[in-house]
Amino acid sequence: MNSWKVFIIIGIILVLAFILFFFFKYILLKLLDKRIANYQNDLVTIHYNEVENIYKQMRGWKHDYHNHIQIMKAYLELNKYDDMEKYLNELERDLTNIDTLVKTGNVMVDAILNSKLSLAVNQGINIKAKATVPKNLQVSDIDLCVIIGNLMDNAMEAAVKIENEQGRFIRVYIREMKEQLYISITNSAGGEIKKTSLGYISTKLAKNHGFGLKRVDGIVAKYNGFINRQSEEGVFATEIILPL
Repeated sequence: MNSWKVFIIIGIILVLAFILFFFFKYILLKLLDKRIANYQNDLVTIHYNEVENIYKQMRGWKHDYHNHIQIMKAYLELNKYDDMEKYLNELERDLTNIDTLVKTGNVMVDAILNSKLSLAVNQGINIKAKATVPKNLQVSDIDLCVIIGNLMDNAMEAAVKIENEQGRFIRVYIREMKEQLYISITNSAGGEIKKTSLGYISTKLAKNHGFGLKRVDGIVAKYNGFINRQSEEGVFATEIILPL
């Protein structure tokens, strides 16, 4: 075969390879855009539910506040000052008990964790949480909130699949341990927990393609931390250790 024919054939092959490369790149980018859009839609839904939950609580407080004023006015009109004082003391005790579910010592973590825990309670999930976050952290507050938020979202989604509310639970434990930040979230799991050679697959994979788990894994790797996921019958647990 003449050398010029060889060059022509090679040129045609290169052109075809070039076209195929950009075609597949275009397809992959389209698929990635769709996956990102699905993930963002899931986040919007989650945040909407959290805001709606807070709004319902505020409406409840407003209703109670109105009733308290009416009762106190009635005591004043009837000159029942002793009853009025007793009622005020009871209100004071109730207000003392109205507080956030946990106080970690970190404002941003308090916000995200209490938001998730409050939503879990409204979904009939039994909560047990103990969390303390040290002031000096190598991990940024934003990264820490991303980890906690994603773990809590996955825990809630798994727990609510259990039909019997008595069997739904989430256990949160965060503290400093041996100069490291230890995070443990354990939950009841009603659905099937899938695992591949690369690790566990989120039950939300069909919608957001496990982006939440990937984000958690990426942040842990960013700080040279350690993550361990364990699954037993009806229970799923995640442990994370991050350097201080």
